[in-house]
Amino acid sequence: MHNETSREWDIRCDLAAAYRLIAHFGMDDLIYTHLSARLPGNERHFLINRYGMMFDEVTASSLIVIDPNKHVIDEQERSKINNAGFTIHSAVHMNRDNAQCVIHTHTLAGMAVAAQEHGLLPLNQMSIEFYGGIAYHDYEGVAFDLDERERLAHDLGDKDLMILKHHGLLTVGCTVAEAFLNMYYMEQSCRIQVAAGQSGQKIALPSNDVIAHTVAQIKRTPFNKSPRPWAALKRRLDRISPEYAT
Repeated sequence: MHNETSREWDIRCDLAAAYRLIAHFGMDDLIYTHLSARLPGNERHFLINRYGMMFDEVTASSLIVIDPNKHVIDEQERSKINNAGFTIHSAVHMNRDNAQCVIHTHTLAGMAVAAQEHGLLPLNQMSIEFYGGIAYHDYEGVAFDLDERERLAHDLGDKDLMILKHHGLLTVGCTVAEAFLNMYYMEQSCRIQVAAGQSGQKIALPSNDVIAHTVAQIKRTPFNKSPRPWAALKRRLDRISPEYAT
């Protein structure tokens, strides 16, 4: 029991850190969008933020525990759940055993690319990392309808990144760190694509052979599996926002 309690606290601290970092890098949207992390055990309980908190206010102890049926472990917290957030996150946690963390954003660049017919292009080293690994989900309106969960899960499949058309970005990971790094680099890829499109110059893509070679290189040393970036990011938070871990 002590080990489970310690493991939950570690996950809480990592998820709170991810919330703070999303805000730090300008990827938040006031009190909207959401990050979740599944807790150990067979119940598929997961942590999510209290609806109404800014991301730079989230702490490890402020996160709410919820199950895929929207049963909040602390009944007093039931009114503090974002309904659209529950639909999106429960869809993934119910269907993906390897998705411990799910991150969803509404960034300017992410929503701009989500409105483009061709989606995310392999036009730079960052976006080539995700070549062939991005799922797409058609817009169905605000995600209040629980029956959308089946289609969300189906469209995501076994991929770790998804563009919600006309909506935003979504990433998953086997750890909070992996989901965050997926989102960070997906966001940077979108920002680069938007900036390149605004330059007025014709966009040139690498050759198919170079793209395939780069993808093979990255698969040998996945950027999102290294512990170094996440450790460095948490050291930054320990300096500028240490209360995340309270």
